[in-house]
Amino acid sequence: MKKKYAPLSIRMKAVFVDAIVLIILMYLASMVLNLFDSVAINARIVIFIFLFFLYEPLLISVFGATVGHFFNDIVVKSEKDETKNIIFPLAFIRCVLKLILGWISLLTISGTEKRQAIHDIAASSIVKPYEKVIK
Repeated sequence: MKKKYAPLSIRMKAVFVDAIVLIILMYLASMVLNLFDSVAINARIVIFIFLFFLYEPLLISVFGATVGHFFNDIVVKSEKDETKNIIFPLAFIRCVLKLILGWISLLTISGTEKRQAIHDIAASSIVKPYEKVIK
């Protein structure tokens, strides 16, 4: 049986949903910070950087998926053991490379057997459909 991996179109839908979620999270963080009389600009910057850089790696390392992945029924798993999530440092590297390389990273998806982008190859990860376990 040939394994299935997530196509570019589904992955792009997930990225779009995640962008909306991040905008909402940043807006909510801004609203909460505005409840205080004075919050140093440095504190605001740190909070937004943490949101921006930790959203994806934390969710992927803990749950195997971001909100965007969840709504598109895909998960990010270890290439070596497709039942396991990737560890946080690899998820972080994956996220940073994805942000730096952007579309360039996605160009490799159709050229690899496992539909891996450059950031997936660097983190030894794959993106595949979520397999529902029925008991």
